[in-house]
Amino acid sequence: MFNQAKSLWAFALFTVTNAAIGPVSDLVISNAVVSPDGFSRSAVLAGGTYPGPVITGKKGDRFQLNVIDALTDNTMLRSTSIHWHGILQNKTNWEDGVSFITQCPIAANDSFVYDFRVYDQAGTFWYHSHLSTQYCDGLRGPFIIYDPSDPHKSLYDVDNESTIITLSDWYHEPAPSANGGLPLVSQAVLINGKGRYLDGPAVDLAVINVVPNKRYRFRIIAMSCEPSFAFSIDNHSLTIIEADGENTQPLVVDSFQIYAGQRYSAILNANQPVGNYWIRADSDMRGVPGFDGGRNSAILRYSGAAEEEPTSTFTPSNPLKEVNLHALTNAAAPGNPWVGGADVNINLNHGFNFDTFHYEINGVPFIPPTVPVLLQILSGAQAAQDLLPQGAVYSLPPNKVIEISMPGTGVELGGPHPFHLHGHTFSVIRSGDNETYNFKNPVRRDTVNLGLADGNATIRFVTDNAGPWFLHCHIDWHLELGLAIVFAEDVATTTKIDPPSKLLIELRKKSPN
Repeated sequence: MFNQAKSLWAFALFTVTNAAIGPVSDLVISNAVVSPDGFSRSAVLAGGTYPGPVITGKKGDRFQLNVIDALTDNTMLRSTSIHWHGILQNKTNWEDGVSFITQCPIAANDSFVYDFRVYDQAGTFWYHSHLSTQYCDGLRGPFIIYDPSDPHKSLYDVDNESTIITLSDWYHEPAPSANGGLPLVSQAVLINGKGRYLDGPAVDLAVINVVPNKRYRFRIIAMSCEPSFAFSIDNHSLTIIEADGENTQPLVVDSFQIYAGQRYSAILNANQPVGNYWIRADSDMRGVPGFDGGRNSAILRYSGAAEEEPTSTFTPSNPLKEVNLHALTNAAAPGNPWVGGADVNINLNHGFNFDTFHYEINGVPFIPPTVPVLLQILSGAQAAQDLLPQGAVYSLPPNKVIEISMPGTGVELGGPHPFHLHGHTFSVIRSGDNETYNFKNPVRRDTVNLGLADGNATIRFVTDNAGPWFLHCHIDWHLELGLAIVFAEDVATTTKIDPPSKLLIELRKKSPN
């Protein structure tokens, strides 16, 4: 831990390019004025860019990422923490990066070295602030782990930084200005950090270049704070081979809905006539949908095509249905092949309390504790009723199959909600927009759409990773209003873990007595 502010910049490898970094790197978090859609505003940036630099490595790598907090703009949060979304942090729960769950925030002019190994993971991930709604102000970027033995490798020719596609909403006001907890409304959708807003200037759009007859593995990341996106590329089909870092059986579609926190790898065969084609990421009604003036769009450009905007049109006819995605290996869901056929079955009903203006799960809102849950456990708290926030922590026994049923929500209460589980991927035995159950070969992922009022997402996982793990809506505004719980998994083992002594010192000196 580098704790002296004077040493921060000496250790920093600060750059304002978005060249890939990792597995061992500095990551400076700073403020700068940016205008990705033509509107200038101060933002919170990783590595001086939006989105932040791509972090890359290979399956099995050890990552040592020194996050340096150089934030100065008091209109936004100046503390921070970084969550490595989708990284399981097996045996390194304290590196998960969640403020008030596994750590205290990193203070301005301080730093924190995240040190973890990815073991058996490979695929498409991302990183973002996990302090309040800070990532809505810009702290988000891609995290790609390559697998030299990728089972799908024969299906594509190109997979590099040029084939990463980030989708994000963009706001013209700082996140802390949200009035009374009401979400801000995003003005633009940015694709690879570029976009246009309604009645705004015709700034340059992102361009993805392809060569005829090459096959491209596009890694599409929904780095959204709120809206979901309907993604498609005019006149091209897409073959899905990965969902949230988990390989799937190849599935051909021509469009898909992607929710906040989700990722897909999709193969595109550049087999159409040379030209320019619209890449579309239409926002749902929580943003500003529509393609007029090039909004919600980017450009797929074939080598040899004119440098001009497309005139292509496209009506999708084969959209992705999550129920049609299947895990490539070890496909069966854990537990018995019937509803409730797990060792522990939990139903999580959520609603909104208009008196307190908070979301609640089973009648309880998540209000961040002043002492991180991990430190509470390491300090001797054992039972769920002893852990804060009271009623929002659920104890899970080790090495058991857990089934979680999560009913959906109508649009009047902010639905549909995408829920993300830290520390695990899970089998989706029922998708939020479907009534059937699949125990034989469901998709595995880490973020699932719960569906609307008549929907329900039901998931299963095995408790093989001790520690406190967050389960929450990935609409950041909803998380801020309490739509989350904590699973205290295998507390007995958690008390025996041996986190670095420097971490305990850091936790205890920043937590109130």
